[in-house]
Amino acid sequence: MSYAIRIHEIGGPEVLRLEQVEVGEPGPGEARVRHTYVAVNFIDVYFRTGRYPMPLPNGLGSDAVGVVEAVGPGVTDIRPGDRVGYLLGPQGAYSDVRVMPADVLIPIPDGVRDSTAATLMMKGMTAQYLFRQVRPLEAGETILYHAAAGGVGLIACQLARALGVTMIGTVSTDEKAEVARANGCAHVIVTSREDIAKRVREITDGKGVPVVYDSVGKDTLMASLDSLQPRGVLVSNGTSSGPVVIDTTLLAMKGSIWLTRPAMIHYATPRSHMLDMAREVFDWVLAGKIASEPSQTFALADAAEAHRALESRRTVGATVLQP
Repeated sequence: MSYAIRIHEIGGPEVLRLEQVEVGEPGPGEARVRHTYVAVNFIDVYFRTGRYPMPLPNGLGSDAVGVVEAVGPGVTDIRPGDRVGYLLGPQGAYSDVRVMPADVLIPIPDGVRDSTAATLMMKGMTAQYLFRQVRPLEAGETILYHAAAGGVGLIACQLARALGVTMIGTVSTDEKAEVARANGCAHVIVTSREDIAKRVREITDGKGVPVVYDSVGKDTLMASLDSLQPRGVLVSNGTSSGPVVIDTTLLAMKGSIWLTRPAMIHYATPRSHMLDMAREVFDWVLAGKIASEPSQTFALADAAEAHRALESRRTVGATVLQP
């Protein structure tokens, strides 16, 4: 018998239930994957609370790594025994084994541990598409990145350093500031006691930055706008503090600002593009440019506690579940 976390109603962490589930054989175009690690992402909270609607009852979780146990008819590029990860496909990663569409599976190369890959599926690929596609960065630029000590943030710190980019990162505590610096963040702003936009202007000699990556949302919107140069880009890649609601005339008033709200699905498809993205991320790991391991590990049955830790901002770096 297999187990999975299921939700039957939207709400707090208490709606996450560990249940026995039947997992059958893969059908055409499918593969059965036994998980070794399951990633916990803030987007999971959005689904659990109903910010991102989905039919109920349902599973939860979008990315994991594991080993292929069986493949269905028509699957030719994935074989039993392959180590794989995924970040797209239906909700339901919070499980020990599941049947998946094979075309979303990403082979994990030798030299990259499962524990490392578990932090790179959604988080590493997010850093890749933010810095390399949404608003491609160039060496010598200075950027502002919110939540620099988070799961994506620590990878972003290292990637910015590898790209020759000066990263100004925001964090909530001095302890998180030390972690961000250790991972390559050039300047760290502690939001509990520092004015974000004022510090950005001081660091940049009054110029501001050409791009802000803001996964916090409502609480940091004005600081992000006030930190940008004229015709700068605000990349709104998350809303952990609440949705962003903006009158577009404000974008003109703040300097003809460009605003984008990217979604992974539009950057990681078709499959060939997703594999190219993953290959670049894994190459960074194998070249020693980024190193990533889970900072917090919870048992699958303790998914609710993992959510409580994530929402309370007690976590640093990546959080995973272990079936």
